Amino acid sequence: MSQIDGDLLAAVIRSLSGSGEPIATAITSIPNKPGLYAVHAAAEGWAMLGLARRPPDVPLYVGKAEDSLIARDLKTHFAVDPERAPRTGSSTLRRSFAALLHEQLNLRGVPRNREKPGYFSNFGLEEEGDRRLTAWMQSNLTLAIWPKPPDLQRSLGDIEKAVLNHWDPPINLQNSPTKLPRLVAARALMADQARSWRLPGGLSSAGATWP
Repeated sequence: MSQIDGDLLAAVIRSLSGSGEPIATAITSIPNKPGLYAVHAAAEGWAMLGLARRPPDVPLYVGKAEDSLIARDLKTHFAVDPERAPRTGSSTLRRSFAALLHEQLNLRGVPRNREKPGYFSNFGLEEEGDRRLTAWMQSNLTLAIWPKPPDLQRSLGDIEKAVLNHWDPPINLQNSPTKLPRLVAARALMADQARSWRLPGGLSSAGATWP
């Protein structure tokens, strides 16, 4: 990755800082464009996740939407579209929040495709668990965004990495300078739950016979 221009990085950081928009109203203000997004929470949200509070401008998570901030953030991560069921198996952000909240919200990992179990690190949740997680996320998280200017030549991936190096958000795993050990362990636990999920007929999803 080549060096990101300091002025560009400062502008992105300013746009992604602070509390941003509540999830409930973000659908009316977020543009249907590519860009970066930052997920924020108040002090109570950090505490519920078991995380030490950082300065208010530091987000929990930073990600990129190559095509649409609405499709990637609001519809995939936050499940704001009532016509689409939430799918934790399709969202690494949801899996991380599920892992940190699995005891509080009584969440258990299951295969994301229960007809063809596999890829257990990309675990999903039972339908009721997905709904509980969605409700928590929509009530406790806010979203700040940086739409990519149409004439910008730098890739979103390069800019995202520069932002991650600047903030080191605790929920990020890929391309993050550090990885939160408790988050890694909690995701591994839920992946193990998905691997041992009971199938009809007494078989686990990994093929082992249940007693």
